[in-house]
Formats: sequence, C-alpha cells, structure tokens
Amino acid sequence: MTQKNETPALLLSLLVTGSLIGAGAWWLTQRSGLNLSSSPQPSITADNPTIDWANVQNVPSGIFNYGGSTSWAPLRLSVDSALQAARPEFRLRYVDPAGSAPSSTSGIRMLLDGQIQFAQSSRPVTPQEQQEAQQKGFSLREIPIAIDGLAIAVHPSQTVSGLTIDQLNGIYTGRIKNWNQVGGADLPITAFSRDARSGGTVELFIEQVLNKRPFFDSSVQIVSTTTEALRRLGSTPGGIYFASAPEVVPQCTVKAIPIGKNATQFVAPYREPLATCPTRNQLNTSAFQNGTYPLTRNLSVIVKQNNGTEQKAGEAYANLMLSTPAQEAIAKAGFVRIR
Repeated sequence: MTQKNETPALLLSLLVTGSLIGAGAWWLTQRSGLNLSSSPQPSITADNPTIDWANVQNVPSGIFNYGGSTSWAPLRLSVDSALQAARPEFRLRYVDPAGSAPSSTSGIRMLLDGQIQFAQSSRPVTPQEQQEAQQKGFSLREIPIAIDGLAIAVHPSQTVSGLTIDQLNGIYTGRIKNWNQVGGADLPITAFSRDARSGGTVELFIEQVLNKRPFFDSSVQIVSTTTEALRRLGSTPGGIYFASAPEVVPQCTVKAIPIGKNATQFVAPYREPLATCPTRNQLNTSAFQNGTYPLTRNLSVIVKQNNGTEQKAGEAYANLMLSTPAQEAIAKAGFVRIR
C-alpha cells in the first residue's frame, strides 16, 4: 500500500527533473550558440585539420575580383585553378591595376578604393593603410595562408659559402663592391633589384636588410621583373639578386646561397646538400617554419572588415586556401604550408 502511494510522487519527481535538465540544455544552447538538433558544422582548426574544399562553409556565389602580389603568381596558377574546379559557384577574376605593375601595394590600394573584393599580399598592412581604411569606415584583416622567404641568387660559378645580412646591406648600399670583400674571387659585384616601389618582396628586403633605408646604391641595376633578373644573372658571373624563394631555389641557370645573421649561422633556403641540374633543389621548409632562416614572411589574404560582400568573399577565399587540398597544392607550388 505504501509502495503504491509513493509511485505518483516518484513519477512527478522524474518529470520535474527531466524538465529542469531540458530547460538547462536549452539555456546553454542559447548562450553558447550550439544547435543540438543538427550535426556540428566542420571548421578549420588545429583539432580538425582535414577539411576538403566542399566542407568549407559560407562560400558566396558570384564573380569576385581580386588582385595583388606577384609572389602569389604560382598559387594563382595552380591552387586557384583547383579551387575554381572544386567550388565553381565562387568565381574569381584577377584584376591588374591601372597604370602600375601588380604588387602587394597596388592590390591593397585597389581594395581600399573598392576596385576588388580582397587582396593577396606578401607583406603586412602598413599603419598608413590601416588608418586610411578606418577613415573610410572599415578595417583590414590579414589572414596568413602560407610561408614564403627571400632567397639570394648568384651566378652558378660563384664560390662564396654564404652572406650575412650585414654583407647584403653592404652590397646593396654600395659599401661592398667586390666579391673578394666577402670571401669570393676578385670580381666586381653586379647587384640587380626590382624598383623599390614594386611590391612586397622589395619592401621586405628594404625593411629587413636595408634597415628601412628606402633606396639602393646608384650601382644597383633595376629590372622590371624577376624573369628578366634571372636571365641577366645567368650570364653575369658577378651578379646577385633576391626574390621569392620558390622562384629561385629550383632554378638551373642561377644558384641560391645560404644567408645568416652572422657568418657562423648560415642557413640555406634549399634542402642540403645542394643539388645540380637536372635535379631540382627543394625548399628548406623546416627552416622557414621554425624561423631559423632569417628572411621569411607570410603570404596573407587581406580582407575588408565591413560586414559586407567583400568581407564574406575574402574570408571564404582564405578558408578555402586553408583547406587540406589547398595547403597540399601550396606545398607542391614550392611554398611552405601554414598548417
């Protein structure tokens, strides 16, 4: 008899407890933004590193203009084409700047002026660019997708074991004019560079090697493109040039050399030992990733933070570039994957 009287009370207690648990779960989902009624959406994180093209969320449909760094050219050729095949609704159109050569600077300028939806850059956004963006009512966000470095190229006959950052400074500021001053043969140095205003590669060299001195010695020969520079370097025994490592390291007509903060810390941009053609040298990815190679940089997508179409397109492109197949393609293109 006592047991029968206790049964309704027990049922009532279980119902109250279940209601409290359900209410608590509802409150937690509202506070945290979780949706327990659907499966978790994939995200690109360290805990979930294998994301296919198709799993990237919030990819808009339409044609989206972009532009920027020439260092990104190998990625536009290989990775972007694969991206287009995998996500045909997200159509990309590269736009050249009017009246100037493509570069990180021109890409960010076009983004500020509303000519493109996002930019590709091989250098950080400057305080001046960020200030201009804020004056226009938005900000600029950098999303790194790969690691690159600057490699120093010389003629294949060059015998120097490496160069320090200070020696590179001396060569491009005119203090060092002969290879015998840095342990080489008695041979005049012919230094090549693109124009100081040509983009992120030269800007990084000016910042990290020339200590932000914005000009070269008058003896430095200015070239319009890396292709021209490498062609001329291949026929100039005393020549030297700097460029994005993937553009230099695999070359047969020139030779990349180790560099260091001092003469006891030379680090090669290639995997040692140095190979000879037809075997192509491979990038020293571990030295780029751990920072022991002294001239490295991020390749970043520059996104306009304005809660509009530009932001959505830029963030979608960055997330697609951080997906597993894109990172694999980035590595095949000669750059260092960031994840």
